[in-house]
Amino acid sequence: MKETILVVEDDQMIRNLVRLYLEKNEYYVVEAKDGMEAKELFLQFHPCLIVLDLMLPHVSGEEFCAWVHEQSEENVSIIMLSAKSRIDDKVAGLRMGADSYITKPFDPDELVAQVEAVLRRTGHFCQKVVSDGLCIMPRKGEVLLYDKKIHMTKHEFQLLYYFMQNPGVVFSREALIDEIYPTEQQAILDRTIDVHIKKIREKIEDVPARPERIQTVRGMGYKFVTT
Repeated sequence: MKETILVVEDDQMIRNLVRLYLEKNEYYVVEAKDGMEAKELFLQFHPCLIVLDLMLPHVSGEEFCAWVHEQSEENVSIIMLSAKSRIDDKVAGLRMGADSYITKPFDPDELVAQVEAVLRRTGHFCQKVVSDGLCIMPRKGEVLLYDKKIHMTKHEFQLLYYFMQNPGVVFSREALIDEIYPTEQQAILDRTIDVHIKKIREKIEDVPARPERIQTVRGMGYKFVTT
């Protein structure tokens, strides 16, 4: 799959159509039928791009767009997809922070082309690995847990990033040292890995004593578990 795209649209037929064409082009799609659900999914999946209808129940597209820009320090691209077709509507949408504005009715192939064009300009900002609200951005050296930025040391960051790139794989302490710290093997001990994992758990687990994300496999090592 390519980047994660959040589609916010109250019309189910349009949502299905957009999802179909985006998935056909190997994007990972999550869907929201209103602005409230969109906020929850945004924090859970940290999408790279949002396809956003403006006329939504509960929270309007304009309100959601403003919330995204206030909420996130990430570079999140937005393509507005709206029945509002007047020039001043388009200008307002672009000034609000949209990267592109498409009016309904629309051609799905044009939408996909717009997605590709926007991501060609902005996609390098959103290289990330995401798992149930936990988001690590290697280019920026940042970790987010839902809406909270998590401070990590260099070694903690490297270790978490490696785990998230290899979900479900069990790694021994020795394997982790060989893979992540090849030039520092003399300074890194088995118990050092344990200390790093303990610190990471304290920062990303709801109950560090009963970890759900980074689990211990008795007699073997550790593995990262996605939900």
